[in-house]
Amino acid sequence: MKKTAASLLISLVAVTLMCFSPSAGARNGRGYHSPSHVSGYHRSNGTYVAPHYRSGRDGYHNNNWSVRGNVNPYTGRAGTKNRW
Repeated sequence: MKKTAASLLISLVAVTLMCFSPSAGARNGRGYHSPSHVSGYHRSNGTYVAPHYRSGRDGYHNNNWSVRGNVNPYTGRAGTKNRW
């Protein structure tokens, strides 16, 4: 009986941690959004934009991949834009 209770407790803790992890889905427990894939498209001026990933929308400028001090995890490129 004790072994079953311990297993249940461990499972409950594991599920709780998974629900609040950053990779839990499009929106985790802290309100951040996961990165999203953008398909390639043509702008109205005819310029083609290649498929890419963009950082999740969360309303904070300084934690976007394009800002200095941050690195795009998909390309390895460092950000070049100034912080606000």
